[in-house]
Amino acid sequence: MHEIVSIREANQHLSRYLERVEKGAEIIITRRGKAIARVLPIEARPQLSDAQRAARERMRERMSRGYALGGTYVDRETLHERDQCQEPDRCQERDR
Repeated sequence: MHEIVSIREANQHLSRYLERVEKGAEIIITRRGKAIARVLPIEARPQLSDAQRAARERMRERMSRGYALGGTYVDRETLHERDQCQEPDRCQERDR
């Protein structure tokens, strides 16, 4: 069972909706008629299967290693220096 409410309605009567959620209801919150959030009881959160957890862990490992796409490696410090300097040629001259 779910109920659809606007942000304004949810804001004005938040405690009332949270009581319903505690009893097992699902609340869908909308902004200008578009669903933007779903409030569920904590125990109703979907549990991942062992296969899903393993897949998530594999994906995290791949993301932490990154992907070689070819091209030049640019580290965080290089990007920071670039963003701090309005004229990159002048910044390099100052560093010399």
